[in-house]
Amino acid sequence: MEPRERNGGADRSRSADGQDPERVKHTGRVVVIGPYLRPRRGDGAAPQGSSQGLSDARDFEARLDEAKGLSRAIDLTVADAVIAPIGQIRPATYLGKGKVDEIGALIAGHGIELVVMDCALAPIQQRNLEKAWNTKVLDRTGLILEIFGRRAKTKEGALQVELAHLNYQRSRLVRSWTHLERQRGGFGFMGGPGETQIEADRRLIGERITRLENELKKVQATRRLHRAGRQRVPYRVVALVGYTNAGKSTLFNRLTRADVQAADMLFATLDPTLRAISLPHGGKAMLSDTVGFISNLPTQLVAAFRATLEEVLEADVILHVRDISHEDAEAQQQDVEMVLSQLGIDPHASDNLIEVWNKIDRLDAAARENLVNTAARRSPERPCLLVSAETGEGVDILLQAIEDRLAAARITLDLSIDAADGAGIGWLHRNAEVLDKELHDGRYEMTVRVDPSKRDIVVDRYHAVPRVA
Repeated sequence: MEPRERNGGADRSRSADGQDPERVKHTGRVVVIGPYLRPRRGDGAAPQGSSQGLSDARDFEARLDEAKGLSRAIDLTVADAVIAPIGQIRPATYLGKGKVDEIGALIAGHGIELVVMDCALAPIQQRNLEKAWNTKVLDRTGLILEIFGRRAKTKEGALQVELAHLNYQRSRLVRSWTHLERQRGGFGFMGGPGETQIEADRRLIGERITRLENELKKVQATRRLHRAGRQRVPYRVVALVGYTNAGKSTLFNRLTRADVQAADMLFATLDPTLRAISLPHGGKAMLSDTVGFISNLPTQLVAAFRATLEEVLEADVILHVRDISHEDAEAQQQDVEMVLSQLGIDPHASDNLIEVWNKIDRLDAAARENLVNTAARRSPERPCLLVSAETGEGVDILLQAIEDRLAAARITLDLSIDAADGAGIGWLHRNAEVLDKELHDGRYEMTVRVDPSKRDIVVDRYHAVPRVA
């Protein structure tokens, strides 16, 4: 084990596993444990959860730093942080007996009241560790659920978080009813009152899950109506995706001149936001800011937030925002691509995805030059753009790239219209992208670019002719 950080402090946490909240009301000092698998010698295996296959201490430290950031995201005070490499996962306690005893001594010696395990624990593993350490244990899934529960502001976000929370909680109900174990009786294979209470609670949770799923179906229907409305205008949709804290909200504010919360914090924003952006040649598009992704994102959350993430599925352009200054930028890229694949988007085959390498203002001259050369060697099918959402550097080039990508599906038409037809000219400016307009003998000779859905209208009304490439 390798201790990383110690300081005093106290904080609070809410239970994510159905435990009595009074027991965990005062969390006091918190320790974060990184139980990372060592690769087996000779087989090149990667530590569990590592996207890059790195096995050095730096990789473990980066993962532990992320776990500490998650803890601080719900205002926990990290009193200690420890890397605990393991050779294999133990079914009963995840860690080996020696590690359990060693961490137990650390907990007792420093007055730790909450342990955060940077892994997904089975209910029995969580229960056994709490018994061994005489303290509450929160795994990575429970920690992320706590963050989402605190950050979701809209009704939709609250529904999604509650659904994920209940699915997680259902498998851990036995831990909430241990006070009934001694009441078990019955005959043969019949259970006693304790089992009856557990089953009754599971049934109630199941009924609540069903109601939440029905409410989320209504949310999906509403979103479909909103998308249909935008398609009638039509507004093209540009979606921001990326690892949490990659700078999506800062870029969103820069492009839309909005005031969405943006902070140097994991999962600073959760609820989706849409705003209009102006493109260089006067066109408009809708920009959607979505929830950030993270390594080992709980499957319950991917499923629960599918209604929100459908904005990504329907987007005309997807901007994959990356914190290119982060030491694990490549691993974070693979984590995001994994979640996109779960949503049905192939990041390597998609022709509407643009990588945005953000936070270049944090790089020195040599690193920046290296990135410029790397970006220049990328194929046109998988472009990447260097920007700084903080300073605005590269944003104009990004907007032009968005417009070019949106225009790729549009049709260019040439037409002639009477200069006195103000209504017709106004309609074209509202529903098409006017590329050129010249007045000759009382008529405007115009070149416009229109969405395929408006092609027939323009051709029939203005006798427009498609331009030959």
